Amino acid sequence: MQLDIRLTADRGTPEALALPVFPEQEGQFDEELTAFLEQAEHKGKAGETAALPRPLGTPRKTYLIGVGEGGEAGWRAFGAALTRAASRETSVTVGLPAGLTTAELSGLAEGLRLAAYRFRAVPLSEDKAPKLAEVILAGEADEQAVQAGIVTAEVTLAARDWVNTHSGEKTPEWLAEQFRAAAEAVGGVDVKIWEPGQLADEGFGGILAVGGGSTRGPRLVQLTWAPEGATQHVVLVGKGITFDTGGISIKPAAAMLLMRKDMGGAAAVAAAVLGAARLKLPVKITVLTPLAENAVSESAFRPGDIVTHWGGGTTEILNTDAEGRVVLADALAYAAANLSPDYLIDLATLTGAQNVSLGKKTAALFSDAPDLAKALTEAGEQVGERMWQLPLPADYVDDLRSDVADWVNSTEVGAGTVMAALYLREYAGAARDRWAHLDMSSVAWTEGADKEFSKGATGWGTRMLIRWLSTLA
Repeated sequence: MQLDIRLTADRGTPEALALPVFPEQEGQFDEELTAFLEQAEHKGKAGETAALPRPLGTPRKTYLIGVGEGGEAGWRAFGAALTRAASRETSVTVGLPAGLTTAELSGLAEGLRLAAYRFRAVPLSEDKAPKLAEVILAGEADEQAVQAGIVTAEVTLAARDWVNTHSGEKTPEWLAEQFRAAAEAVGGVDVKIWEPGQLADEGFGGILAVGGGSTRGPRLVQLTWAPEGATQHVVLVGKGITFDTGGISIKPAAAMLLMRKDMGGAAAVAAAVLGAARLKLPVKITVLTPLAENAVSESAFRPGDIVTHWGGGTTEILNTDAEGRVVLADALAYAAANLSPDYLIDLATLTGAQNVSLGKKTAALFSDAPDLAKALTEAGEQVGERMWQLPLPADYVDDLRSDVADWVNSTEVGAGTVMAALYLREYAGAARDRWAHLDMSSVAWTEGADKEFSKGATGWGTRMLIRWLSTLA
């Protein structure tokens, strides 16, 4: 069920009412609500929730939800907490205080919509399914700000859907067509799809190598939003492995279970360009998503193979389970040479070492462009998608050199997340001084509901990219 968000100037007499609670509660509420908050020991922390039932009164239930110190994050937490707390209501009215900023209103709308998300291959029974269908925002509200939050949430939910879809259905061809259909529905986004024969003709050897073991052939998708008058060109590249067995260097069974999420980078960048188009951001954006299934068969690429990428660079394959960087190398080389980007950014669920380094809630950021790294980090902080910059040590590069090719795709020296980033930087070519790499392996998925994130795919990176792109505008 999709949650509808409506605006009204007057709250009227709702059956269910939600009110924000700030840490300093003096004078906020009437005697009854003040006494209830004291008894409930409600401190007004962001997302803290209490509900006062009054079966014979109006409203019959009042939800009191903390916003902390306010700001975008506080109101996003308010929205997410309300959606979960009131899931058995059909409609809730939010009493808005005066003077909310556009960022706070957008954050509220995002929190409401994102936390309402559920992905089920089989629908829940009626008695278990959430009933909340409508949230009415009562008070002074900038409709454009609310709508921006809704748009950002909607494209993030599209990314979640793509990642959550099981890999039996999610072939490279299927995902490419999903991206095409979504772009056509938005309008103004041009689509180009390379099929296997075209990839071979144009020399995309990395994508072909990784996808060669599957009967479900690889694709490369290009999505372009080019508004009139745009003065900057951003290229976003997203890893799109629709399922990863590890190939000949096969993964343990348990490690394959969530490999449907291995195209989270592709989902995020595709969703971001759709959001930018819907919001009419005046920035040219080109998205490249190399899509492949890394399978095991007699035609799979092998340890010891040498792969020739687009543009002529070569990689000696030491581990077929380090496949993501092999497809990204094609896309990065193509983008740097052909698209003249002002910024080149790749997102990828690339290494298990990222989780070891930074845990489940922080992505790894790599860049030699300090201003770009700072801007991406700030955008991530604003939307609740945290990242941390890791180094690119020059003296590690020699460990990536091959005796028989330009580079190897795996090493035994440790620092797996760093080594993968250093490898990708070599394929960023002349754009390496304006390139950034985000390893989002752990943050693409969550095992439980957390603030605006629902269990499963998070859509991580979509909102951060839209926020950063809006600063360029």
